[in-house]
Amino acid sequence: MYAPTMALDSPVALNDNSPMSSKAKSGPARCVMVLGTTSGAGKSWLATALCRWYARQGLKVAPFKAQNMSNNARVVDGGEIGSAQYFQALAANAVPEVRMNPLLLKPERDTHSQVVLMGQVSEELSTLPWRGRSERVWPQIAQALDELRAENDVVVIEGAGSPAEINLMASDIVNMRIARHAQARCLLATDIDRGGAFAHLYGTWALLPEADRALLRGFVLNKFRGDASLLAPAPQQLQELTGVPTVATLPMWWQHGLPEEDGVFDDRSRSSGTVTRTVAVVAYPRISNLDEFQALKNVPGVRLVWARTPADVAGADWIVLPGSKHTSGDLAWLRAQGLDRAVAAHAERGGAVLGICGGLQMLGEALVDPHGIDGNAPGLGLLPLVTVFEREKTVRHRAATFGELTGDWAALSGVPVAGYEIHHGQTAAHPQMANDGRPVMPEGLAWQNTRGNVLGLYLHGLFEDAGALHALFGATAPTLDATFDGLADFIDTHFDAGVLAGLIA
Repeated sequence: MYAPTMALDSPVALNDNSPMSSKAKSGPARCVMVLGTTSGAGKSWLATALCRWYARQGLKVAPFKAQNMSNNARVVDGGEIGSAQYFQALAANAVPEVRMNPLLLKPERDTHSQVVLMGQVSEELSTLPWRGRSERVWPQIAQALDELRAENDVVVIEGAGSPAEINLMASDIVNMRIARHAQARCLLATDIDRGGAFAHLYGTWALLPEADRALLRGFVLNKFRGDASLLAPAPQQLQELTGVPTVATLPMWWQHGLPEEDGVFDDRSRSSGTVTRTVAVVAYPRISNLDEFQALKNVPGVRLVWARTPADVAGADWIVLPGSKHTSGDLAWLRAQGLDRAVAAHAERGGAVLGICGGLQMLGEALVDPHGIDGNAPGLGLLPLVTVFEREKTVRHRAATFGELTGDWAALSGVPVAGYEIHHGQTAAHPQMANDGRPVMPEGLAWQNTRGNVLGLYLHGLFEDAGALHALFGATAPTLDATFDGLADFIDTHFDAGVLAGLIA
């Protein structure tokens, strides 16, 4: 999948004159920060690559993002953090922890987010206005970063959105305020595939205060397609205007293998070769934890389709209802699109249906919400279950073994899997309908209908488990380590010589 440019099994040797060697000996960590001209410019991807590149130099590395807005989260000791920082920690060979993403905003509606501070839901902060929240959380954010700097050689920091949103600068706690606090050496990335890249870079630089401009060490052109020599003389002209060099032109790379943080998968990035199974994942508005499907997307012969209309699920072998941050709202959307009827018809024909977490809750008979957590709603009625939303949120790692399954999911019988739970609802069998389905995993983690084609699972991470993946497809996907090494090789090839080491000199 990758063409390594350096040995992967040994770190670069450091000598006493190496900037990395001298950094590793004393003082707080050097901070390298990835900013973007827009959301989607490639900040998360590049930060992950930097974490692995610096870790391969024999340095102790940690990722950091002060505030992340995403419904993709992972369970760590102490609670939950954004998935991007979770993967960045793994790339850095570090144990993921809450200090790496002290503030996580999980959108539930267009005008409301659940606020997670240091891994735990804060009802108080969730009710505060956006701008009123910043000063309340800044002390914990600054402390988390300072502690990581004290314990590591390098901290790779990811910004959010754009650092030049002048309506947000006064309450900024994730971009330049962090950069100033850490005296970070900053890279500013832009998506050249969108067009207007040089205008984006110059406009961002121009809107920054003079002191913040001084922290910019390089511009990065991301997602470039074509002959890089055709970019001239723009990089030189941009440097003459700003004093900031363009230090990398990164080619478009659809199949790098890293999960997308917030976007759905692009169909152009599907596995090559003959398609043997089409999996339609319903992409409702508050979809969550979509990153867990990356491993499935990497399986040869499997094609993922994001379904928003009944036509999108036509011809699919499997239909998957993924996690949701607002189950009743997404269930209402499902019905408005006519996807409820499409899923029911697919199941009636004997097609395979899988519900994960919120998707499992949707497959049941009813959602009951006595505390105003999510909302009451009738379910799809494909599993004999009732979900009651509780005040306390379940956030934990889990390992369990499937019992005996039948039909489409029989291959999972007896397979041990490891994953995680993040949900408010507690689900149990409907007392009058128990004969229409049965639990197939201890402690109510999974249920199957009597026909054998509908499976509901509370455990996230099924397709990230190598044993489950092999049982279902007889295949394996590239390991995360291979993916991280591929990312590090990529930036090692395409950044100007000496830039990455110079950022921590």
